[in-house]
Amino acid sequence: MESDSRITGHDIYLFKEGNHFRIYDKLGAHIVERGKEKGTYFAVWAPGAESVSVIGDINGWKRGVNPLAVRWDGSGIWEGFIRGIGHGAMYKYHIVSKYYNHEADKGDPLAFYWEQPPRTASVVWDLEYSWGDNDWMRNRHRSNALDAAISIYEVHLGSWLRDGGSGGFLNYRELAKKLVVYVRETGFTHVEFLPVMEHPFYGSWGYQVLGYFAPTSRYGTPQDFMYLIDHLHQNGIGVILDWVPSHFPADEYGLAYFDGTHLYEHADPRQGFHPDWKSFIFNYGRNEVRNFLMSSALFWLDKYHADGLRVDGVASMLYLDYSRKEGEWIPNKFGGRENLDAVDFVKRLNEIVYAEYPDVQTIAEESAAWPMVSRPAHSGGLGFGMKWNMGWMHDTLNYFSRDSVHRKYHHQQLTFSIWYAFYENFVLSLSHDETTHGKGSLLSKMPGDDWQKFANLRLLFGYMYAHPGKKLLFMGGEFGQRNEWNHDRVLDWHLLEHLPHRGVRQWIRELNRVYQKEPSLHGLDFDSRGFAWIDPGNWEESIIAFLRRAEQPAANMVIAANFTPVPRNGYRVGVPAPGFWRELLNSDAQDYGGSGYGNLGGVEATAQPSHGQPWSMTVTLPPLAIVFFKRMQDGEK
Repeated sequence: MESDSRITGHDIYLFKEGNHFRIYDKLGAHIVERGKEKGTYFAVWAPGAESVSVIGDINGWKRGVNPLAVRWDGSGIWEGFIRGIGHGAMYKYHIVSKYYNHEADKGDPLAFYWEQPPRTASVVWDLEYSWGDNDWMRNRHRSNALDAAISIYEVHLGSWLRDGGSGGFLNYRELAKKLVVYVRETGFTHVEFLPVMEHPFYGSWGYQVLGYFAPTSRYGTPQDFMYLIDHLHQNGIGVILDWVPSHFPADEYGLAYFDGTHLYEHADPRQGFHPDWKSFIFNYGRNEVRNFLMSSALFWLDKYHADGLRVDGVASMLYLDYSRKEGEWIPNKFGGRENLDAVDFVKRLNEIVYAEYPDVQTIAEESAAWPMVSRPAHSGGLGFGMKWNMGWMHDTLNYFSRDSVHRKYHHQQLTFSIWYAFYENFVLSLSHDETTHGKGSLLSKMPGDDWQKFANLRLLFGYMYAHPGKKLLFMGGEFGQRNEWNHDRVLDWHLLEHLPHRGVRQWIRELNRVYQKEPSLHGLDFDSRGFAWIDPGNWEESIIAFLRRAEQPAANMVIAANFTPVPRNGYRVGVPAPGFWRELLNSDAQDYGGSGYGNLGGVEATAQPSHGQPWSMTVTLPPLAIVFFKRMQDGEK
């Protein structure tokens, strides 16, 4: 319980100039004590209102009984203390506008908790929680660093696992115990949750957010969600939250037309309405809106100890003509298509996040060719820590979908990504977007019979872990989910009764283990020194070979991949050093459901130059498989 939450003149100064980044401490509903009186202090921004009153449990939802007063300072903030309202009370704001005889009952934009949908009231809530993740928070800079091994398991909480009896949702605490066991077992370093911020329509997967300061009540209370993150942290697992500042839904009780004016959105639909998602676009040029969004970002890092934010729909923010035809958008003041206010907002957002929390990461989902997305704002970039590599994802899945006999004609789809691999700090993402809307599961994209499908899937994952960049895999992919993801159904866990599916999961586990252990596979992910081609040009046989480098050359690794079902015996691969090169990983091993082709533990290099390297080794390249070799040092096992 807070002693007081009154807004000061300094708060108003920062609020008006767009630099109040923790408005959640001031606006919204805060339980306070005033002398001997206990109650709740309410504050809401509604400059277009003629009157604002709190309706809810306290007054039988009667309008006008508990009015708020507008501040004298021109901020447009209405505030008031109501005695007797405490933790758990449901409420809304009844807003009578100055314009058009408009009035509406609105949820609190700064509410910390909401009723479970489809009910729509905000809930007065205290965020007090006793955290137990001090060790993680003190040391997380190591786990979140750009040179760390980062492999992300992307999760939709409502369909990852459900109650086996009722089929209903598990709550955050139940999910915490099961998710920790599973993530530790499979070896991922981080989880990323599809948006957990409160959203009215479950089928939006959380991407139509209304409660920018509240975890969805579908799975429990704010403290339950804190427990989930806390439990993950205590077990050494980082947490990234999907965050959606690009648009918001038009539901009447939400942000849209909040005080009878276009307060959060642009008035002109050519700027303020998203044609694809049928939702409203934030007015990034309005200082108070910038406060709202920046405060939301910091809120999840502050109150919920999140380790990163994956920012959704960045391309839709940056371009005024995004998904619009000629005449459906308004150029900027220079006549261009760039949304200058959004660009400025994004840069400022990243500057503030990294200034306040230098040990977290912001990750952009940016599908256009905007330059320097993951470069500092002071250098002309947008300031994100990392960016999803949508080009790699598109080219790679397109290549893998082809029958192996045709792959030689599309060899450049494998090699092209290296040309731009170090222009940004990339995350290689095989996300939920690739397993929905009729695209099928990753396994179903693979060509051939069942054996070839599983071999191709293991090859795809091995190639992703070998390629420069951090890793992200959507749930179900790690065991070869056959069906396209459906948010209304739990994953097909029963498939793990079958060897091929168990083999894929075992392969992921081994990839995660070796990826984290070997510095050559992660330490120079964003540095061109970390990669060198050995054999990029064997398009005829659909083979590539390359070197992953570490700061210490002794840790370097040679990787070769065969993208056809024809085994290649006696294949010569150039290597940079003599000695015994141990086969660390082989996706065709029988443990993973493969056919068992391999190199009997490793190969001795000879002084025969090849591929521009001073030594070489003769290896077996298994069918539709990837092999990882590391030179053994004296005394190394």
